[in-house]
Amino acid sequence: MLQASAEPLDGPRVTELKRLAKDLNIWLVPGSVCEHGPEGQLFNTQLVLSPDGELAGYYRKIFPWRPFEPYDPGDKFTTVDLPGIGKVGLNICYDAWYPEVSRQLAWMGAEVVINVVKTTTPDRKQELILARANAIVNQVFMVSVNCAGPTGKGQSIIVGPEGNTLAEAPDDQPQLLTSELDLAAVEPVRTHGTETSTAPGRSSARGSPPSNFPSTKAGSTRPPGHRRPTSPKEPPWQQPSPPR
Repeated sequence: MLQASAEPLDGPRVTELKRLAKDLNIWLVPGSVCEHGPEGQLFNTQLVLSPDGELAGYYRKIFPWRPFEPYDPGDKFTTVDLPGIGKVGLNICYDAWYPEVSRQLAWMGAEVVINVVKTTTPDRKQELILARANAIVNQVFMVSVNCAGPTGKGQSIIVGPEGNTLAEAPDDQPQLLTSELDLAAVEPVRTHGTETSTAPGRSSARGSPPSNFPSTKAGSTRPPGHRRPTSPKEPPWQQPSPPR
């Protein structure tokens, strides 16, 4: 059934979604689609469509839900720049259970991670915890959008970079969930810390050597090469050490 419904990214399904995004003049993330890959693969693929009606980016799910999903795993993390808005990271459903996915997207500069979900099982309540946890430890906005009943468990949630719930659907009934996200709020949280206290993006303190692990060598949640401006108002332990 999935093979029969799969289409390439230049097929009629994506073409129609492009037209819809252009007609509405919006950025559109229409869940995920069943993609027929270039070499016959079967991918679970998330799309980002621009107001110009273009495919701005796509992500092929890296962690299919085994043994229930027959999809081939993708092999690339994806972020998409939305001009004048910010950078979004993409992941799908079960990816949220793997902390390295959200961490990698944060490393790549994502300010918000869009997790499109089709959870039909009782563990949706655990996924709500994961949405908050992934937001807190990576200091990003998390948008976890689950399908409504009768198929899914609903309970979509939008979480801020300090783990605060900004909007949440209370049950599995179809509903419109909205929240205005100020993506510029991410950088102050990463710079000064969650609740101005904890900044996991800085893996060293008072100039001490960083922990010798791959995820902390470059400063954890900060993308490689990132340099932030210093401010005389910052406490000494939050300012970079002078060169020696």
